[in-house]
Amino acid sequence: MDVGLDRLESVDGLLARLRGARVGLLAHAASVGKSLRHVVDVLGELGVRPTVLFAPEHGFAAAAQDMAHVADERDPQTGALVASLYGDDPDELVPKAEHLAEIDLLLVDLADVGARYYTFVWTALLAVRAAAKVGVHVVVLDRPNPIGGLATSVEGQTQQEGFLSFVGLEPVPIRHGLTIGELIVLHAERDGLDLGTRGAVSVIDVRGWQRDQAASSWDRPFVAPSPNMPTADTALVYPGGCLLEGTNLSEGRGLTRPFELCGAPWVNGRQLALDLAKLDLPGFKARPVQFIPTFHKHAGERCEDVQIHPTHPGEFRPVATYVALVGLIRRQQPERFRFRTERYEFVDDIPAFDLLTGSADARQALLAGEEPRSVAARVSRADPAWVDRMEAAASGVEKARWPR
Repeated sequence: MDVGLDRLESVDGLLARLRGARVGLLAHAASVGKSLRHVVDVLGELGVRPTVLFAPEHGFAAAAQDMAHVADERDPQTGALVASLYGDDPDELVPKAEHLAEIDLLLVDLADVGARYYTFVWTALLAVRAAAKVGVHVVVLDRPNPIGGLATSVEGQTQQEGFLSFVGLEPVPIRHGLTIGELIVLHAERDGLDLGTRGAVSVIDVRGWQRDQAASSWDRPFVAPSPNMPTADTALVYPGGCLLEGTNLSEGRGLTRPFELCGAPWVNGRQLALDLAKLDLPGFKARPVQFIPTFHKHAGERCEDVQIHPTHPGEFRPVATYVALVGLIRRQQPERFRFRTERYEFVDDIPAFDLLTGSADARQALLAGEEPRSVAARVSRADPAWVDRMEAAASGVEKARWPR
């Protein structure tokens, strides 16, 4: 398999264009090729030295924690400005005009994990829109979806009107099945932007990836794109595990297996594992565990809950699994469980769980005592029309493919 970065030298005309342009680069620590060399090193050896580096959430080095302000800095290796696209205000999510004025072409090389809440794709889309306004061409070095790209793997409702945010800037299913390049061209084309080398956006696509292949079967290691995404299994559970951010349950930050481990000091993990097993949801086993987070929720407290072990990844439905888990814990401890009401990803007036699930339905249903499995089935169900959108995305990549 060759990702976009691996193909820099083999694509006709690309290097010549890069060498003749003032290049900006939107990337992070996981922007590496087959040899695990970082995109900055690869570009440097090919005679391309970016003028400006842009960093998404977690920073260019992917060292900052979730929702942490990231300041501009200088790259110690190249001396180039690293302009942060993640701060305390929504305006800081978009490249500044003065930084775009320093470049003619923007390279985007970001590893995504296939869930709409993972913010890198929205950073990339905002950058594409900003670049298009000032005539800066964007080249996306595409990468495969690490949790698979089949239509049968798509899971989760699209957001209702009023529930778009930086954890879902456009209406897409929770587990969308697309690559970052496909998502970008899908929305760029809908915005009316021209695709291809003479348009606003072009794509260096992935070669040798089968859409049923998850990261566990790639010919390269899984490289963590953020501090709490250490393994391919983490990515697989994340479309469900991230929902815990909308609650007072630990999602496993401060532990070595975030999103797979979850819990609170007042949960009965053994009972929860038994209750999950009774629901007969496919593709995983829940194992009772105890743990003490070193930071984040319940730091320093002994917690009890479960670890989710995917046993049949092709059958596993993370959204359904974790919605059911939240419902079972709420039923087990209704006086101690709560949904998060604090500010979440720049939004003050909508509960985080609603932003993540795409509506208030699941939260209200669980609070009303509806059976967890029925709520899980409803939230997990994807819009059948998304298959057509996936086909449109594939068609968009054909139009955007370099050279054209």
